Amino acid sequence: MVTAEMVKQLRERTGAGMMDCKKVLAEADGDMEKAAQLLREKGLAAAAKKAGRIAAEGIVDSYIHGGGRIGVLVEVNSETDFVAQNEEFRAFVKDICMQVAASKPEYVGREEVSQDVIEKEKEILRSQALNEGKPAHIVDKMVEGRIEKFYKEVCLLEQPFIKDPEKTVLQLLNEKISAIGENIKIRRFVRFEKGEGIEKKEENFAEEVMKQIH
Repeated sequence: MVTAEMVKQLRERTGAGMMDCKKVLAEADGDMEKAAQLLREKGLAAAAKKAGRIAAEGIVDSYIHGGGRIGVLVEVNSETDFVAQNEEFRAFVKDICMQVAASKPEYVGREEVSQDVIEKEKEILRSQALNEGKPAHIVDKMVEGRIEKFYKEVCLLEQPFIKDPEKTVLQLLNEKISAIGENIKIRRFVRFEKGEGIEKKEENFAEEVMKQIH
């Protein structure tokens, strides 16, 4: 039996509408995890419908970490200025700033990665696989698998979200599109790191940023 308390909990957890929460809870026989997954799947479908709409409003936000050691600027677009002022939208943009600071992506999505970069990376990965003694006939399959891993490292949308590594930034984006009801687009970002390019000790910025979150 689906209770009002269960609907309330699911709504608070997902940001979905009350009737949607009630419906998926019924579909999931009251299983909260299954209901949340159903909402996510439905949300992704709803987000896909909105993805083609023009998003030309939005905000540019910034995040400065460690007393000025890392600086990030991010532009995230929405369809209307009204949504750009929305607290949930602004919190999402701030999360994206912190993601860029912590995880050092180089591109928003894989479509931005040039063919030259991909071919160069494949060449390196192919040499690594052959040096590991892998048979030539499976090297290409291994390279394709490792290229997928490469995308997950360098593309913002494919990285695990720092606050919830079980989901990607793309999944988070789609959830926000579904919850807010407008197309949202992470358009561009820039990340500055003090002394970048100068040889210095290795530092774990992801760990430092996470300490500031908690």
